[in-house]
Amino acid sequence: MKCRILYLFLFACLLSATRAAPQTLSVVSTTTTSLSATAPATTYTRFIVRNPAGLAPLQQLCLTLGCNVAGGIDGSLGKVFLVTAPSGIDPNAFLQTLRSQPGVTNAELDALLKVMQSTTPAAPGGLWDSTPVNYFGTTVWHGYVAQPAGTIVRLPDTQSAFNVTGVGIVADIDTGVDPNHPVLQPVLLPGYDFTRNQPVGSEMNDFTGAPPPPNSTNIANVNQSTAAVLDQSTAAVLDGGQQYAAFGHGTMVAGIIHLVAPTAQIMPLKAFQADGTGYLSNILRAIYFAVQNGAKVINMSFSLPTYSWEMAQAAKYAVRHQVICVASAGNDGKEEMVFPAGLASVIGVASTANDDTRSTFSNYGEDLVWVAAPGEGVITTYPFGTYAAGWGTSFSTPMVSGAAALLLSVSANCNESCAEKSVANAVPLSSDLSNGRLDLYQAVSYIRSSPSSH
Repeated sequence: MKCRILYLFLFACLLSATRAAPQTLSVVSTTTTSLSATAPATTYTRFIVRNPAGLAPLQQLCLTLGCNVAGGIDGSLGKVFLVTAPSGIDPNAFLQTLRSQPGVTNAELDALLKVMQSTTPAAPGGLWDSTPVNYFGTTVWHGYVAQPAGTIVRLPDTQSAFNVTGVGIVADIDTGVDPNHPVLQPVLLPGYDFTRNQPVGSEMNDFTGAPPPPNSTNIANVNQSTAAVLDQSTAAVLDGGQQYAAFGHGTMVAGIIHLVAPTAQIMPLKAFQADGTGYLSNILRAIYFAVQNGAKVINMSFSLPTYSWEMAQAAKYAVRHQVICVASAGNDGKEEMVFPAGLASVIGVASTANDDTRSTFSNYGEDLVWVAAPGEGVITTYPFGTYAAGWGTSFSTPMVSGAAALLLSVSANCNESCAEKSVANAVPLSSDLSNGRLDLYQAVSYIRSSPSSH
């Protein structure tokens, strides 16, 4: 299976969050464009199998077929499992065998997804605006809270007029976060790392090497699949020396959720590794985990071009439990269908430029997009207590997830339908962006005046 996870054009300021002395700006540029399926680097083939009768009958079946039940996917429900079989088998033939077994209601391949790379644009000026300011009890950069994206969606107006700052738990299915980032730490829950099967959804476990110096003037060129030397002032990228693993955009996405909904809690669910690879089964596990552990919103800054029946079932399960699901529309610059944004139970989000035109990289179409949000040069948090700027529907999506947390401030009963109706009160643009560009003020105004939302 191929999978795309958004154009991410990243500039990160490698600066210490503790500012005991004047600091000089450093920039990290990281890029991602899309996910493509690759063969898992394992000695077995993985399948996602649904057997409503549970674990024991499936284990018995595997004794006959020569497979192994590696674990559950849907948490306490106990109906969906990860099954492995020897790599020498024909996966398509084995799929048909699985599907023909009594009690098995669905089976599909569990593909390994791989991030591809692209180029980077220029960093926005706000990355140089490091003046410390207070933001709901936390010291942050002025360039973060005063950036154009926040003004465009009328975040300051909404906060001051309605006194809404977000409630509930927003689950972020991504590459994990920096759990010690001073901006995020007060609102972070432990989460879970599905790539290692251990508590705490941290991406710092992917880190190799020494952290950047606190007063660095160095510039490092980093991406999600390559470790780069920090000191690039000599215009050389070396194979050895001081290196660190490139990070995904989990900390960045969490920072945008926090910008829009600063008092909502964030649950980091790590389903992707630092090199940008992740199994569909781990994404599904993360969705079920989020629902079963109290999340009210699920942010999914990734997209798959191939429909997955199990993904659709997981999204329906979330919506039945009053969870609001939000996903990226993708970054091929096409009118095409991707998932989970294309599912009826998920809010699909496109990207706009700061002049309210559709971003050239953003997918579009009324069947895919419900609403759009700024997604170019969005300034946000980055590992090591630093800041970054990102381009892509990855960064538009958490604005809408943050908006959902604001709606929950008004109505604790707001669900997917309520959120869809509220954010549909947007700034009209073109028909291929459906309801238009997100306007937090209008969205909150709608839910405050709608009796059915309370």
